[in-house]
Amino acid sequence: MRSLYCKERYRMRIAVITGASSGMGRDFVRQLSAIEKYDEIWAIARRRERLEELKKELGDFIRPVCLDLSEKESIEEYERMLIAEKPDVAVLVNASGFGYFKQFDKAPLDGYYKMIALNDAAMVGLTYVTLPFMKENAKIYNICSVAAFQPTPYINIYSATKAFALNFTRALNVELRPRGIKALAVCPFWTRTEFFDTAVSDDTITYYQCYTESRDVVTKAIKDMKKKGRDVSICGRTAQFNAFLTKILPHKFVMRVWCGQQKKPY
Repeated sequence: MRSLYCKERYRMRIAVITGASSGMGRDFVRQLSAIEKYDEIWAIARRRERLEELKKELGDFIRPVCLDLSEKESIEEYERMLIAEKPDVAVLVNASGFGYFKQFDKAPLDGYYKMIALNDAAMVGLTYVTLPFMKENAKIYNICSVAAFQPTPYINIYSATKAFALNFTRALNVELRPRGIKALAVCPFWTRTEFFDTAVSDDTITYYQCYTESRDVVTKAIKDMKKKGRDVSICGRTAQFNAFLTKILPHKFVMRVWCGQQKKPY
């Protein structure tokens, strides 16, 4: 009996962070590791060399996990890791994702399928298989977007995937409340990351109201996670004001203004 008790008591305490090779995922690895102790941080991304650089920077507690989360088989492989090692997952950060800034029929259909798989299906799958390994006071950060609050022409599918992520996260937070687990929707504005390397390929989108630094988004999210009743984190007054306006103004008007800013017909 004592050996079983000890095994349960000393379960490895970990954080799981996707999209860890760059941007907000990488900043979550850096900031969470600086403020809290974990036996391991499972840093998940496709680019192993980036993950190895992060391990070299921060230490051997970083565990590179090279997976393409747009593939269902990768979620299954991750689940097998959890079952084999039975860790105590203190934090899950779903930060992987990408988008296209394009007129709907000008981007590849396979790309849209992959975007939906990575931005939404992977978030759902990772959260689902991780929850059995989470205890009271565990935390889930899901990267959404200010674009989630409105229909957004020319960022159509990306915006729609983030609306799904926002609603999923807020509802999940309510469902998990009796277990003492909190889910937070992190909704950044335009943020300086490698996201734009994929999203921008021409001049479809030309107006960017302002930029936020990735590290600031993460810092704000970590602070907001500690606030009782907070289920959405928005960094910066401009982003907060935009999110507020989309709640009180008709979406037809919001889309008209957006199209005017981008010099597109409405």
